[in-house]
Amino acid sequence: MKGFVERYTQKGMREGMQKGIQEGMQKGRKEGEALVLARLLQRKFGELPESIRIKIEKADSDTLLEWLDRVLTADSINEVIH
Repeated sequence: MKGFVERYTQKGMREGMQKGIQEGMQKGRKEGEALVLARLLQRKFGELPESIRIKIEKADSDTLLEWLDRVLTADSINEVIH
């Protein structure tokens, strides 16, 4: 019985570590996308209003990628974010 409990515990620890690693990678990727978007917007349109910074911080990864695509052709920040 002791061996079963140890194996079960080790399996749970491995799964927890893998989940933590995946979540950390996703969070890092999202933070990177947000940083790049903010940098591109600032370079193209100047200082970013706080409201835009907040929207960028709250956006999910899919939204950030969509906004990143729009930066290339947009004439204003609003065309990118809205």
